[in-house]
Amino acid sequence: MKKSLIALAVLSSLSAAAFAQTNVTIYGVADAGIAYDKNISAADKSTWKLQSGQQSTSRLGFKGTEDLGGGLSAIFTLENGFNIDDGSLGNNNRLFGRQAWVGLNGDFGNVKLGRQQTALYNSLLAVDPFSVNLAGNAQKIFGYGLYAADPLSRTDNTITYATPNISGVTGLLSYGFGEQPGSISTGRNAAFGLKYENGPLNVQFVYQDARDATLAASAAALGVGVTADLRSTFIGGTYDLGVAKAHLAFADSKADSGAVQTKNRNWLLGVSAPIGADTLMASYARNDVRDIANGVTSQYAIGYSHPLSKRTNLYTSLGYTKNDSNVRLNAAANGENGTLFNAGVRHTF
Repeated sequence: MKKSLIALAVLSSLSAAAFAQTNVTIYGVADAGIAYDKNISAADKSTWKLQSGQQSTSRLGFKGTEDLGGGLSAIFTLENGFNIDDGSLGNNNRLFGRQAWVGLNGDFGNVKLGRQQTALYNSLLAVDPFSVNLAGNAQKIFGYGLYAADPLSRTDNTITYATPNISGVTGLLSYGFGEQPGSISTGRNAAFGLKYENGPLNVQFVYQDARDATLAASAAALGVGVTADLRSTFIGGTYDLGVAKAHLAFADSKADSGAVQTKNRNWLLGVSAPIGADTLMASYARNDVRDIANGVTSQYAIGYSHPLSKRTNLYTSLGYTKNDSNVRLNAAANGENGTLFNAGVRHTF
């Protein structure tokens, strides 16, 4: 018994010493609400459901820094996504499917190694008035929905270098290893990004080239195939006018599977405005499949957020997706349209 108590005391002291040397933060989001999802067609299909992560994906994360001296520090983030409606893991049942990386930060900028959010994800997150969530989520439209999926959303086995901020300008380079025997190009992922943030203006630019990516079912239905090489160029920005913030983005994407190539062109026009402590959001997002006739999808959305405290808020949003006869974004079949309504509560900690 005494030996057990001594061992427990030693472990406790070692744990306390480790935390004293490393600044660790535990954080998260708990978000759930009611959703009504309807595909408008002859069958008039609709579903009511309790849904997790409607405004922000429910998550539990750990991030930390350790001062190594000389302006150098070690950094890490481990972030788990989960579904609060049933307690299951998100991000394809990965323990830390949202982020899992370690790196170094200093006067040179920072280097990160591991599973990371892409520059494409972070740029659209900064520009979309709905912050890639709720009924107006621009990920559901951009690149024919591929912006919502890996590897355009997150990449594995990735090294990222970000420059220090120089007069509001930050640059980024990333490379994700395909890890295929005998080939350095199969499955690899590369990206280059620039952003400018100064006063009311925020401008984002990204180019990403992903080889042999597995496509979402909706994109595969276009006839490209199960896997394809993806190339995407994104530019967008916001301007804060005080009474409201203007949001604008343009993207050009290609999915190439050899014999078949599909080109998508995207636009986003949006606004977010404070109403007292509340926030009103609205956007129009468009995807145009350039290779087929009747290939345009338009998404119209409006949303509202009301804070109950610094950490808790209520939200609601309504979106309508209109598809031409040869496309099916946010719908079960070509030419069908869709309506999404949600309302819920989000708590951050």
